[in-house]
Amino acid sequence: MPNSDTFAPSRRRWTVLAVVAGSLLLSGIDLTVLHVAMPSVSRDLRPSASQTLWIVDVYSLALAAMLVTCGTLGDRIGRRRMVLSGLFAFGLASAACASAASTGQLVAARAALGVGAAMIMASTVAIIRVTFTDDRERALAIGVWTSAHSIGATVGPLIGGLVAERWGWGAVFLVNVPVVLGLLAVGTRVIPESKNPVPRRWDLPSVVLSVLGLAGVVYALKQAGELVGGHAGAGAGADAGFLALAAALALGGAALLFVFVRRQRRLTEPLLDFSLFADRRFATATVCVIACFGSYVALLFFLTQWLQQVGGDPPLRAGLALMPLAGANALGAVAAPWLAHRWGNRAALTAALLTFALACAVIAALGDPARYGTLLPALLAAGSGAGVVMTLGADSLMSAARPERSGEAAAIQETSFELGAGLGVAFFGTVMTLVYRAAVPPVPGLGAERQAAVGESFAAAEDVMRSLPSAAADAVLDAARQAYDRGFATVAAVAALGLAATAAMTAVLLRPGKGE
Repeated sequence: MPNSDTFAPSRRRWTVLAVVAGSLLLSGIDLTVLHVAMPSVSRDLRPSASQTLWIVDVYSLALAAMLVTCGTLGDRIGRRRMVLSGLFAFGLASAACASAASTGQLVAARAALGVGAAMIMASTVAIIRVTFTDDRERALAIGVWTSAHSIGATVGPLIGGLVAERWGWGAVFLVNVPVVLGLLAVGTRVIPESKNPVPRRWDLPSVVLSVLGLAGVVYALKQAGELVGGHAGAGAGADAGFLALAAALALGGAALLFVFVRRQRRLTEPLLDFSLFADRRFATATVCVIACFGSYVALLFFLTQWLQQVGGDPPLRAGLALMPLAGANALGAVAAPWLAHRWGNRAALTAALLTFALACAVIAALGDPARYGTLLPALLAAGSGAGVVMTLGADSLMSAARPERSGEAAAIQETSFELGAGLGVAFFGTVMTLVYRAAVPPVPGLGAERQAAVGESFAAAEDVMRSLPSAAADAVLDAARQAYDRGFATVAAVAALGLAATAAMTAVLLRPGKGE
């Protein structure tokens, strides 16, 4: 196979791009494809509220945790080998997800899916740079690569709705397998091999510190939401003990992350170079990406649940209802460069963040799944604002770094998107759990044990309904819908506040300094 000094022949380079973009499209789809299918998963596997969040966001958290590591390993062992191995792992993990018979199995398989996606994503930009030698062609290829993941995440709920409604939730993973086999068959023939002739040192302690630290903090966050609401049949002493454990895990995870940052600052070849964050433009752009993409992915997830569980929509209809949001997001991304040229990057970013925040506030105040027409303008505003922020934030992040450090900046950019997705669902999911449990009204005639079960989660309320007469089941459904509706409104309101705060920070920190 060709090395890093040779390039794919003319007739092959666009096929290489098709394989690379196709793999990124698949990775993006799996970020959101399960959103619409989660009610079906909950009915079959009966996960708790925190386990539901793990099923959804362990994929993006594993991807974020392993992205930089896989990039460093790809430079050392060969990028072609890393991408093809990632596709193979992705296919196996997809089959494991489809055949999962318990919540634990599905969470583990989703984590493996995230690792496979990290192996794929980590080396694709380097492969494009090796394959496309012409500057204009390379710019076009990177543009296609950038949009592939976003398009996949956008259409994921629609694909999930189409597949889950017809064949069940397991099929949303099985559809990956033939696509992976096709990408492997073509990729093996056309992707050129390349390595970094002077690869960076791979620091195993840094990998362990970052993964364990992130896992500890996220686990503690989710368990806190699970425990503050209380457990059916659990005593106060048990709750206090579990809360103490969650606090210890949070402190331990934070300590490991602190040690990780300190270690990166001391290493001559760090896994993640935190000196880039000394530039306020770089640091601000990173916060914008994490806050915006985290809010956007969380909005996608909770909208699909809200439309199905409160509005009673079937999976396909819920997926279709999100298409205006997705379309507006794509239009916002396309319009972002024009807006930045006309108003300036700072003004365009601030205005887009405020637009997204206002849309979330409107959804919180006026959202009603039975009145989609009143919801539509807010969805369009949210999608377009998020599209502008994600595009300009990513561009600001890259342009703030010196050209010779563009590879490190790109790694942080990709990690920021995936970390934002994982943390967004984890944080807003905890908010949802707390509000749902506090808002469930007492159901007349329902025993204490069943009332406590209804307060656990919407899926638990559905389990209770199956053993009740129709009138009592309807009362339980109304109580669960009322609580979930209030939880969703709170999630949207908290997102609006966070985005407004991010807009204020952006307006202040991106002001030109003296001499700029």
